[in-house]
Amino acid sequence: QVQLVESGGGLVQPGGSLRLSCAASGMIFSIYAMGWYRQAPGEQRELVAAITSGGSTNYADSVKGRFNLSRDKAKNTVYLQMNSLKPEDTDIYYCNARRAFEVDSWGQGTQVTVSS
Repeated sequence: QVQLVESGGGLVQPGGSLRLSCAASGMIFSIYAMGWYRQAPGEQRELVAAITSGGSTNYADSVKGRFNLSRDKAKNTVYLQMNSLKPEDTDIYYCNARRAFEVDSWGQGTQVTVSS
């Protein structure tokens, strides 16, 4: 039932910025925890940033201070503002929705490439 659609990925130079969006539908948006994960080929999917239903945020150490996660409840959308991007940030980024006792929902992913 839950559907997540990511957008905003692309190619950016090191030090540049991108803003990812995740539009959610088929759910009561405000009661779900939302997050962004990233995964490179052959690597494990890792948490980038997450926000609980209560508004508490958590960031991976590697992105802390550079990335900002926000939630727009009126638009059923979460955003990941990515600043000071580094080549090691290159990955497919996936939106995640989570609620207790329910299987996680995932978007299809959006490619972020940081290269000069």
